[in-house]
Amino acid sequence: MWFELLCGLVLYKLLRLFFSDDDVLNVETSNSDAIFSVASRIEKLYGGKVFVGLRIPDADTASPQNIDIVLVTKGEVVVISVKNLAGFVTVSSDGSWVCMSDHKHMEERHLDPVEDAKRQALILEAYLEQRGVALPEGYMSCKIIIPNPKFRTLNSDHFPPEVIPYEQWVQLKPDSRSMLSGWIKGAFRTGKKDMQESIHQQLNFILSTAPMWDRLELKGNRYLLGEFLEFKGKNEDTQALLYIKRSKVGQMIVQKTSMFGLAPKNLQVLYCLRDYRTEGASSSEWKEMTVRSSTEVLFQPMDSRKLRKIKLSSVSSMTLSA
Repeated sequence: MWFELLCGLVLYKLLRLFFSDDDVLNVETSNSDAIFSVASRIEKLYGGKVFVGLRIPDADTASPQNIDIVLVTKGEVVVISVKNLAGFVTVSSDGSWVCMSDHKHMEERHLDPVEDAKRQALILEAYLEQRGVALPEGYMSCKIIIPNPKFRTLNSDHFPPEVIPYEQWVQLKPDSRSMLSGWIKGAFRTGKKDMQESIHQQLNFILSTAPMWDRLELKGNRYLLGEFLEFKGKNEDTQALLYIKRSKVGQMIVQKTSMFGLAPKNLQVLYCLRDYRTEGASSSEWKEMTVRSSTEVLFQPMDSRKLRKIKLSSVSSMTLSA
């Protein structure tokens, strides 16, 4: 019997060694995945530029305000809050949402998402003014998008007009540059004149340099927003990776080579030096190093108190906020 137990333990360790890359953070990445999915679709359908995972300073609370997505076009600035709710949702008399979760089989209460999004928009507008851009009256608006197909409600008409439930979200169609669809006109376009080109350029620059969450892209097109802390592993690997810090590096890419589908022993890490004059880096600016695949990333996920150690072999790329 002890022999069978020992064999089982050895087999388990081997499976963990070769297939641990697949152990991604399903729960913590689901909300980040939803945010990036919405941002990508909005940008394709509506044009303009989206900024994801902003942390805008709030002068009143002296703490950053998380904003999922900001859409900037020449005609509008839209603060978008993504609610990845799964279950039956009702709206209470005080505006809060009550979700009976399918997964946890328990009731979850969410403070009025519309009021929260409006507050985010006010904080963002004040931040833009502090950085020298005063938006014309009415150019800032907010929307709440619910992209989860498991979202259910008795009557979506009970939600305020700022809310875009799942059944409306999936009705969006590809939009031509010359003509917005009727649905998008109702959801986003408000008939305003185009913003002055200079203000539009200022907005893009300010938001591209605004505080943001760090982001990990994991294998399988999964994302995780949060804060990068440090690397863990063998001393020679962590010493080599000490150069990768937000003051010097903007992005890191992990490449791996393996034979016969087995887990690679070493990883190639590419990183580009941060250039505050531009938004990107040319291929000539990329540098590289090699570290062991057992190296880990210590990461604090957004909206979580628990630190996570993530295998570097599970990471496709990491983008660091300045």
